[in-house]
Amino acid sequence: MLVHICCSVDSHFFLQKLQQRYPQEKIIGFFYDPNIHPFSEHELRLLDVKRSCEKLGIPLHVGAYNYEGWIEAVRGLENEPEKGKRCLVCFDNRLEETARKALEIGEKVITTTLLTSPKKSIEQLEKALHEIAKRYNLDIVAPDFRKGGGTTEQFALAKEAMLYHQDYCGCIFALSVQREQQKRWADELSSPVRPQVLPSSIEERIELYEKVMELEAKETPFKLVREKFLNYRLLRAWIKNSDKEVIPSYILFYSTCKKESFKAKVETIIQDVGFLNKEDVRFISLKMFNNLSKTTYTNVEEMLRNPPTIEVEMAFRNSMIASPFASLTPLIILDEVKIGSYELFIQSFTYPDIRENLVLIR
Repeated sequence: MLVHICCSVDSHFFLQKLQQRYPQEKIIGFFYDPNIHPFSEHELRLLDVKRSCEKLGIPLHVGAYNYEGWIEAVRGLENEPEKGKRCLVCFDNRLEETARKALEIGEKVITTTLLTSPKKSIEQLEKALHEIAKRYNLDIVAPDFRKGGGTTEQFALAKEAMLYHQDYCGCIFALSVQREQQKRWADELSSPVRPQVLPSSIEERIELYEKVMELEAKETPFKLVREKFLNYRLLRAWIKNSDKEVIPSYILFYSTCKKESFKAKVETIIQDVGFLNKEDVRFISLKMFNNLSKTTYTNVEEMLRNPPTIEVEMAFRNSMIASPFASLTPLIILDEVKIGSYELFIQSFTYPDIRENLVLIR
């Protein structure tokens, strides 16, 4: 039996139920989800599916990430609601590839872990499975493992196994609508202005679950705990001098201004720190940053190309501003701090967020 897999939270439960119901059946997984956007989220979900399949002893095949083909398949259906026509085309797209893979590897039965997803229609999925199976001369199974408390059991198993629990189905269209309804910024659709791993980003989660797999391989006890925190994103920024020239500048994490664009003056410089007369902005020399952070940047342009980690930025901020509160004072690194007039544009915002932390059990 070839089982199309959408995510680890669904598959971890669904595959175990299949093993119990069909003990004589050889069960094989197939991860094919070109609908998932962005690609980094696809890779994160694949990482955790591999982890789940290894726990369960399920061999796994991985299909190509044919995002362009999927986009073409759903063209014209971008504004369809959840469980609408776009979902039907999406099911057909993934199940047809599953059928092709089944014939390729000699399997005669197909099914999908989408059947256990609370946000999907079992009737739609069962119909799609029947049509695809008929076209490719295959058999299907379409069990309803949700009923009788199945969904509660599913989430309990996922929590126990500390699986990655995503909060959107995967496609860019459903994500956009969901974030609008939640009045949340769609962080998944943005990239950092600098090559940096940002808090609560997909890249940070990938690093986290790679560590999880390492610890599990070493049988090291650990726990994943959730943390509520104030997140920050810098969207765009530049600094101009009195000659209207853009000068290299590095905006530190949590630097927030009430106005995005304004003019200000450096009126005082104290120990390589220039204090501006608006928005509480502070210009800091690269020399001071290097000294306190133990870095060796030769200029700010190098710093922009190869930025420090957020942890290094926060350590520097805490050394500059000794405060028991979360400081949002704009701190900006320049090659050299000079008295004079400047024009600043800083587009950024802070927002409440949640991230997972890994805690070793000793």
